[in-house]
Amino acid sequence: MLHTVAKLHYEAEMSQVDIARQLGVSTATISRLLQRARAEGIVKIEVIDLVTPEDITRQLIDRLGLRDAAVIETPSAGALTALSAPLGGLLKQPQLAAGSVVAIGWGRAVREVIRAGLPRIPGVLTVAATGGMQQHAPHFQINEFVRLAAEEFGGTPHFIHAPYLPSSELRDVFLGDAAIRDAVALWDRTDVAIVGVGLPHAINAPEASAATPSEQALVHAAGDVLRHYFDAEGALIAWDGESRMIAMSPAQLRAAPLVIGVAASPEKATAIIGAVRAGLINALVTDTKTAQAILDTLPAH
Repeated sequence: MLHTVAKLHYEAEMSQVDIARQLGVSTATISRLLQRARAEGIVKIEVIDLVTPEDITRQLIDRLGLRDAAVIETPSAGALTALSAPLGGLLKQPQLAAGSVVAIGWGRAVREVIRAGLPRIPGVLTVAATGGMQQHAPHFQINEFVRLAAEEFGGTPHFIHAPYLPSSELRDVFLGDAAIRDAVALWDRTDVAIVGVGLPHAINAPEASAATPSEQALVHAAGDVLRHYFDAEGALIAWDGESRMIAMSPAQLRAAPLVIGVAASPEKATAIIGAVRAGLINALVTDTKTAQAILDTLPAH
């Protein structure tokens, strides 16, 4: 009877009164049997500790060695858009003011958080972190991101009207243009960069990232930031074309006080870890599912 009572109450979700009526015994008897079932280990009740976004944020900062992070509960829809609010919180911390430089990368996450809104910081200078790309997809329109970000901040946009991957000869010509030269010079003054973290090409379709054949051949890459590829341990991986890119260099990213990676996909866990180890991002805005995937991927303490 002990096992029967336990099954009826905990699995069939019958009340003690109904069980007593069905078995022809008193309710007190059913209560005593349920107590015995727990005492003898027939029934085990476990209370699961819920990990809050604040807890996960602290763990991420500690285990990745981040300067800062912000984690939100994974929404049922619109995860990238939902990252705008925590990003805004991080942007208020570095004491950005008129004349501060914010570099903007490309990608779906970057596009969505800018479209969702940024805090007002009048006088901020926004600049493209790379040249443009001859692609129609909205997440490649970096100069448009720069314009929108400046509009949200109440600042001034600085565009780079040059391709991110010109020939070696044309690269020098583009960088000789006064407007492009002045915009690129802002990279050395960057206070904050907002960048996406790319998936490895084994996962990400070529048309989704517009990767060159040389980039697609990087089978050991864990991911990229501004087309700077790295493995899971954070070692940079050279590729044919990187030297002629018009983009912030790894050294310039590492020199910036705050480089915020914006990403929400558990598939990107290894890429995010590699980006941090490579020194290409030192802060992260993400959701709980992605954050937990990162913690699960990291070696145990």
